[in-house]
Amino acid sequence: MKIIKFILCLLFGLMFINAGLNKFFNYIPMEKPTPEQMKLFAAFGEIHWLMPLVGLVEVVGGLLFIFPKTRALGAIVILPVMVGIVVHVFTMDKSPMGMSIAGVLFLINLWMIIDNKEKYKALVS
Repeated sequence: MKIIKFILCLLFGLMFINAGLNKFFNYIPMEKPTPEQMKLFAAFGEIHWLMPLVGLVEVVGGLLFIFPKTRALGAIVILPVMVGIVVHVFTMDKSPMGMSIAGVLFLINLWMIIDNKEKYKALVS
């Protein structure tokens, strides 16, 4: 079970590192967005610091998620980005592939948060 957890966390972390780096270097081709998504992306473009911040959070959170010692912090750092991804995919994108990938990644993130719940107790007591 330990090896499966490590592999899932490694893949999860690498996916977020890749997504974060893409925010800076734009090397992944995108599908043609819908008019609704174009409005959303235009609004994000008006806030010039937003996408670099999200990219930085994805890279840092992905790196933290890979290593067992920092995984609890990485899971919390990535959680708001993950919630945004899930909300976007299930409300605007609605592609079956996107929904399944976002759902699996969200479940992995929740698993790591639950798995590390003892580390969070000091924060809420």
